[in-house]
Amino acid sequence: MKQLREFDIAFVGLKPGVHTFQYEIKDSFFENYGQQDFTDCDATVKLTFDKKSNFFMLKFEIGGKVTVTCDRCGQPFEMQLWDDFDQVVKLVENPDEMNQEEDPDVRYISQTESHVNVADWIYEFVNLSIPMQRIHPDDENGKSGCDPKVLEMLEQMRQQSNEASNPIWKGLEKFKDN
Repeated sequence: MKQLREFDIAFVGLKPGVHTFQYEIKDSFFENYGQQDFTDCDATVKLTFDKKSNFFMLKFEIGGKVTVTCDRCGQPFEMQLWDDFDQVVKLVENPDEMNQEEDPDVRYISQTESHVNVADWIYEFVNLSIPMQRIHPDDENGKSGCDPKVLEMLEQMRQQSNEASNPIWKGLEKFKDN
């Protein structure tokens, strides 16, 4: 995987305090990470980098949009991204041992390092900004944005499955309303 140098932050030359970085993330960014389950990424990542003496506090604010496939109807639609994530980076003598700990919000790097690369975190946080369930949002009238033909087919299938219910349970239906 090629190193994404534009995502290197040379923290040695930065004065203590808050510094802001902004990154425009397009589909080409994800080429290093393999096939994604979204396309047409147009995301903006605002990184607030708060430098302290032995650690850094990073805040990633994700915004923008991606095109995903609807889980219900299978048609692509544009999904808005908005989320923020915090990450702490600590400077230590033995980062390999320290990174074995269970806290995913804290990463350890060597005190001899002069740069920190944020590309992997951006990749992770953009993916975490996309919900697991992806369904067309309702329009302004409260009607589903899904393909009406697919919704009609799903309703027909639901009705057929209700009609073809297991005869074992047929006698129990009389107790349903009690």
